[in-house]
Amino acid sequence: MATITWLLVMLALAMALFHQRRAQAGPPPLVIDSHQEHRFNRAVGSAVAATVLVLAALTITSFFAGKSIASLGGKETLTIRITGHQWWWEIRYPNDDRSRMIVTANEIHLPVGERVKVELDSTDVIHSLWVPSLAGKRDLIPGRPSEITLIADRPGIYRGQCAEFCGYQHAHMAVTVIAESREAFEAWRSRQDAAAIAPASEEERRGQRAFLSTGCALCHTIRGTPAKGAVGPDLTHLANRRALAADTLAMTPGALAAWIADPQSTKPGAKMPRIALSADDLRAVVTYLGSLE
Repeated sequence: MATITWLLVMLALAMALFHQRRAQAGPPPLVIDSHQEHRFNRAVGSAVAATVLVLAALTITSFFAGKSIASLGGKETLTIRITGHQWWWEIRYPNDDRSRMIVTANEIHLPVGERVKVELDSTDVIHSLWVPSLAGKRDLIPGRPSEITLIADRPGIYRGQCAEFCGYQHAHMAVTVIAESREAFEAWRSRQDAAAIAPASEEERRGQRAFLSTGCALCHTIRGTPAKGAVGPDLTHLANRRALAADTLAMTPGALAAWIADPQSTKPGAKMPRIALSADDLRAVVTYLGSLE
């Protein structure tokens, strides 16, 4: 259909150029030829009618194609809410009991072979969620919620990326999607539902004290502790994630220490400031966060 439309447009353009040359060789343009004017009016009317018919046919075809595709999908079995931030993804798993809503960051878990409804929003600028292996792009626009459906046919790890330029660190705003069996997903959700485990060693207790007594607790939440900050990602089960800083760094003690010590050197412009910690406190905080599985 597109090829036919293109050919018709090119034919109309060629005819217009041909008639323009004939007109230049003919009588002055102010001399009205009623017969020729009638033919032109008829040609223009025919072209407009043909264009309307083509557009109507394309619209109707697109409508029924979309409807048939939607009817093949079935019903969503899970709803996830994703909020875009500069430059990370907040992921919520709603629960009728709001106190049991799971909040995590930069890592999406979903059951394989099931339709997952993803509700999208943004708190600052326009972002765009794109997991190429699972679905197309969908914008996250502040104040204008949208949604998309993700379906993973096979278990695996899929990489997603913000597909809308959203600032200096746009390229460092990735997301990991882990598709797993329903049993594995329920086990993960059960672990996420629990509060953070209490520090087990003196080093971990020192790390928790340092975390709670500095600016860390003002921006981050660790459920089961006084840390209730909502500016940055929820860290309750940080050690279970595969990466840091929206897939910028691998989840290793060394990378975690480097990120805490100087986040701006890794991700300039990120809202996480540098926290003044002694070397011993930094090591203890890394140990404590590394225990939050």
